[in-house]
Amino acid sequence: MIEEKEARKITDAILARCKGNPAEVTLLTLDSALTRFANNIIHQNVAERDAEISLRFMIGKKIGTATTNRLDQAGLDELVERARINAQASPEDPNYPGLAEPASYKKVNARDADTASYSAENRAKAVGVVCRMAVEKGLNASGAFSTGSGDTVVANSQGVFAYHSMTSADFQTVVMSNDSSGRTQESAWKVDELDVESLGRQAIDTAGRGHNPVKIEPGEYTVILEHYATEDLLASLNFYGMGAQAVQEGHSWMNDRLGQLIMSPQVSIWDDGCDSTGAPLPFDFEGVPKQKVDIIKQGVVMGPVYDRYSAAKEGKASTGHATPINFRGFGPIAAHLFMGTGDATVDEMIKATQKGLYINRFWYTRLMHPRDCVITGMTRDGVFMIQDGEIAYPVKNLRYTMPYIQALANVEAVGKTSYLLIGEFGGISSRVPALKIKGFNFTGSTV
Repeated sequence: MIEEKEARKITDAILARCKGNPAEVTLLTLDSALTRFANNIIHQNVAERDAEISLRFMIGKKIGTATTNRLDQAGLDELVERARINAQASPEDPNYPGLAEPASYKKVNARDADTASYSAENRAKAVGVVCRMAVEKGLNASGAFSTGSGDTVVANSQGVFAYHSMTSADFQTVVMSNDSSGRTQESAWKVDELDVESLGRQAIDTAGRGHNPVKIEPGEYTVILEHYATEDLLASLNFYGMGAQAVQEGHSWMNDRLGQLIMSPQVSIWDDGCDSTGAPLPFDFEGVPKQKVDIIKQGVVMGPVYDRYSAAKEGKASTGHATPINFRGFGPIAAHLFMGTGDATVDEMIKATQKGLYINRFWYTRLMHPRDCVITGMTRDGVFMIQDGEIAYPVKNLRYTMPYIQALANVEAVGKTSYLLIGEFGGISSRVPALKIKGFNFTGSTV
């Protein structure tokens, strides 16, 4: 952890070296630890402490960037000089809107002392319980339990200074037999909110019930998707069209659909970096305050998220969704997604299904066409046939091709509980429920 006073001292020193040129600094610190296990044995405890500084340096409308993890004086000198050289060598960007102006930020607590100081011994105890349960069932558990803390700092030559400190915890495990598997994951910024034993038990139960899976015919099925699969739906919609740059370039699923009902009225999706039930960060990487943005409201497309660059093209204000300097070319992204909950449990969804499939998660999903966010992918870690309102038997993994827009239009029920998952890319978080969807198209088995 870096204290706010020390962070300001570092960013001030960098901006002073820019000698009057417009500049923007991002300082990210990380103090994390991880316990990794495989074959029911802990085989690795690792810890990492790092600080990364990224700089945008402007000469008129020419922009240069540079990154370092050296905080000594010589390292800062080199950072500024490299960014300056890169700016000199860059073409002018006529659409460059300038730097953000100073703003006030909502105070959002996202730091937990117990999580920041969580020991390797505590992680090992929790992992050990899962491994012993797997051994008792003749199964093989692997996975990781991570805890840590970090700071995000943004400052610029216009007077912006934004500081936020946070903690994080994540547990995930895959439990396998020779012909079945189960996987669970959950994230939180308070480690005490993770029930590791329960997560392990769920994965073990899924793997235990998955023996001798049956190959079924391809076709359209009603599906009950666990929240892990729901997260893939949101992540795909996010990466392939929730940002204004994708809309402006004409390859978003939102194009020509703003204000239209394209999903089930049960579906509402929004982004909110100030909601403490997610993984909050109250400002973006330009120092613009985050705000809640409705993306889908009761099935209606409300609009994309903006950074300053994309907003300026439409004469709008940024919604606070700029990405880190090194990813700025991808455009704005929704980093704190939520899907509204419904009133059904997964068990109730199953009981109300005459014939269908229960699916734990998707994997290896890839975009086929952006217009309807057509995705091809595979099931993994637990697929079961539902007959007459009950789980009947395990099914071999399936390949599917499905427009995710159509999938969310076909939603019949939404889970009453949502779960937080934090992805690896950029720390993008999603709090999502389970879903019941009719007419999900499967093209065949994967084996």
